[in-house]
Amino acid sequence: MVFYKAFLRTLMWRPRQALEALYWHVTGRRVRARNRLRINGAQSPFAYQLWIESIEGEAAPPALAGQESLQQPLFSVIFHDSPDLLPGQRERSLAALCGQCWQQWELVLIRAPGSPAPFALDVPRLTLVPGLAESDAEALAAGIAAANGAFVLPLPAGAVLPPHALLRYAGALADDTGAVEVIYGDQDEISARGHRARPWFKPRWNPEMFLAQDYISDACVIRTTRARAALPLGPAATGAASYALLLAIARPETLGEPVPARIVHLPQVLAHLPARGLAARQDARAAAVAAHLAGRAAAVRPGAFGSIRVDWPLPEPAPLVSIIVPTRDQLRLLRNCVNGVLTRTRYRPFEVIIVDNGSREPETLAYLARVADNPQVRVLAYDAPFNFSAINNFAARHAQGRYLCLLNNDIEIIDENWLGALMRQAVRPEVGAAGAKLLYEDGTIQHAGVVIGLGEAAGHAHRFQRDDDPGYFARAHVAHRASAVTAACLVVEKAKFEAVGGFDEDHLAVAFNDVDLCLKLDRAGWCNLYVPQAVAVHHESKSRGRDFLPANIDRYMSELAVLQERWATRDYRDPLHHPHLDEYSETYVIQLGP
Repeated sequence: MVFYKAFLRTLMWRPRQALEALYWHVTGRRVRARNRLRINGAQSPFAYQLWIESIEGEAAPPALAGQESLQQPLFSVIFHDSPDLLPGQRERSLAALCGQCWQQWELVLIRAPGSPAPFALDVPRLTLVPGLAESDAEALAAGIAAANGAFVLPLPAGAVLPPHALLRYAGALADDTGAVEVIYGDQDEISARGHRARPWFKPRWNPEMFLAQDYISDACVIRTTRARAALPLGPAATGAASYALLLAIARPETLGEPVPARIVHLPQVLAHLPARGLAARQDARAAAVAAHLAGRAAAVRPGAFGSIRVDWPLPEPAPLVSIIVPTRDQLRLLRNCVNGVLTRTRYRPFEVIIVDNGSREPETLAYLARVADNPQVRVLAYDAPFNFSAINNFAARHAQGRYLCLLNNDIEIIDENWLGALMRQAVRPEVGAAGAKLLYEDGTIQHAGVVIGLGEAAGHAHRFQRDDDPGYFARAHVAHRASAVTAACLVVEKAKFEAVGGFDEDHLAVAFNDVDLCLKLDRAGWCNLYVPQAVAVHHESKSRGRDFLPANIDRYMSELAVLQERWATRDYRDPLHHPHLDEYSETYVIQLGP
């Protein structure tokens, strides 16, 4: 039945592919038929409906009969009965609460000026907070103070909980030792008619991303004692109260530290919300982040597509950066890159180290001789077969800067703030590598972070997305932790680079050396960051050639095998990705099957 539903949907969208799949199905080639529908379905307008039927429906929550084996936490659902609710939203929210599989809950109701008199819907286990709350911050604080449960669930305006939501949270607490303070889930949008759309499949706890966008507060429960300890909320919390509360729970001093035992992600849809744009409450969220980071000299302002931009301070005096540019001939690319660095880089001080790997063309040699007269430029000769890892390790040993900027010769500088944006992140003690957003010449994205495990190896996130498109919940436009970033434009502190042994020049001469470096930095305790405020154009691989050319394929397959064996990427699921996103797609589409 599921196959034929998928077939009929695909038939309306891509009839030729649907009929091919049907032919394969009736002739016994059912795996091939399902895969054809899966691939087409994941890119279709009805992909989420297919996922709900074929994936979510199979992942049933624990049966009611097994609830006695779970801990019995009481959840206090905090509901602000605001007059801003649209007709029917109050009733739908409360009806969904009454329909929960998990019955250990109470409703903590806070009324607002102008809200209706006690409503007609019969809700058991009701705690009515005396008085009126004029703001969401007042309401949240009053609800937390009145809560009797071990965990509070701030219910967003108009939100509908799926029947299994509280049961999922209770199941996550079954083996809890008491360390978990926040549990959050995924979410989607729901219409007044109950149609679900736009699922937000979220990463695990990502402190930098949480500063840029609130991806937690609409679908979370918070330990009540921890919520009370974070009170009172300041005036800046108004308009984004739950977000401000969670920022306080994250605490500034732990912002750069991994806290897996404290903030836990459940990869299930646990809230349905009314549709709203990415920019909803942007000013309020920016105010909450600014208050949260007060005293840390960080500049906070609204960012792209409803996000929040945080510019961390640079040390004074600014440290020297050694910009390493390997090259072999390719004068047009090299000159464009170096001239851009020299004339379109606001950050100072820096030196440019051009590593010449056997240039032969007279024009290139003449240019290298001329540019070496610039006191900011040094030209080093590396007379050995091309080995990207060895070349950069060689240059790093000669670098005078405290920080290394690895820069391909096919990078074009288009924004004078590129290096400063990378350095604002790289100087933070907890940061390993900081990588830029790289664009193709047509303005689409070439690199917005690296996801480990894509295609059983590693892949660039959001490749080919237009840079003026928000894409998947503006993910390509917000600073966030990434498992790896590309060495085509990357900054790392020299001491950290040396501490992990630099690049592996023996086994990863050309491909995957940057992924390996970033994973070594992560293993050593430093996080890697994708920095979208640093933007450049990447004329990808024009100088070294493609990995899949006949002359390169054996070398590439050998390096791929090293990555897969060393980091187990064949079966790896990047914690900053999501198990319901396609592990073979760089464009963040739904995974509809194996």
